[in-house]
Amino acid sequence: MNDGSTTHQPLLSVRDLTKTFSVRHAGKTKTLRALDGVSLELHRGETLGLVGESGCGKSTLARTLLMLERPDSGSISFGGVDPHALSGKDLLDFRRRVQMVFQDPFASLNARMSAGAIISEPWRTHRSLYPSSRDRAARVRELLHLVGLRPSDAEKYPQEFSGGQRQRLGIARALALNPDLIVCDEPVSALDLSVQAQVLNLLNDLQQELGVAYLFISHDLSVVRHVADRVAVMYLGRVVEGGATEPTFDEPLHPYTSALMSAAPSLDRAGKREQIILEGEIPSPINPPSGCRFRTRCWRATEECATVTPPLVHDDAAPGHTAECFHPLQPAAAAAS
Repeated sequence: MNDGSTTHQPLLSVRDLTKTFSVRHAGKTKTLRALDGVSLELHRGETLGLVGESGCGKSTLARTLLMLERPDSGSISFGGVDPHALSGKDLLDFRRRVQMVFQDPFASLNARMSAGAIISEPWRTHRSLYPSSRDRAARVRELLHLVGLRPSDAEKYPQEFSGGQRQRLGIARALALNPDLIVCDEPVSALDLSVQAQVLNLLNDLQQELGVAYLFISHDLSVVRHVADRVAVMYLGRVVEGGATEPTFDEPLHPYTSALMSAAPSLDRAGKREQIILEGEIPSPINPPSGCRFRTRCWRATEECATVTPPLVHDDAAPGHTAECFHPLQPAAAAAS
């Protein structure tokens, strides 16, 4: 994790991002609102944890930031430039600067390619980075060593590695193009607990050494607490709370965040929150509730929660800690939404 400094221009800035899909539902074509006004920032060398229940829009947001999906509206700024306005060499450079580590380390690797070939494959497109075969072979050995594998592992195939070693290989491939940002989509959820810790520590060490930023997507709150400088909590296509990790998790403003934290496993019985049982199912993004998206499951909801989108409130005790809520759990100052 970085030193917490956010004084410089963000590496990534997202404002009011929306993304919809046309889907067939009950024999009719309807609109699914996957992202509905998402805003967030990520600074260089920082880890932003993105959490929320399945279907909240985390993966759609990641795909949109990677330009695998085009947003309907809103803006994305990466290094001060809109990536969707780029073309040619500028677009190619953007794709070099943003890489991804996938959830399933085996499915994301080509079983017919050796580890060395997997790592060096991106250089076939970005030839200027390591133009000679000697340079490429040397860099492959460096990357394998960097992620805790042996140089001789370059000759092995994915099926010859353990799960944790495969994920290390996936990380080495992501680092091959010297990126500024790596999107980590549930990068340790498919691994054993002991191996999870090793991979998380590796990611932290690499960040300290290389200054790379991470967008870390996970449903495991204990993992996010361990790796993230800041956290954004998503619910039904919106970021409902965000801020530095400790105040957001320890003193949440939004009832949804509090419910998530109460359900997280903990060995600290004395400090364990009483579990909050949310009633009902998550509403469909095809027909989301009016006003506050969470109001149909919230024990603090009132009539005004159904009328308009809640205001953005700020935690006076923790600068940068905000939430969208009419009735925050902690004393907060409201701001215009």
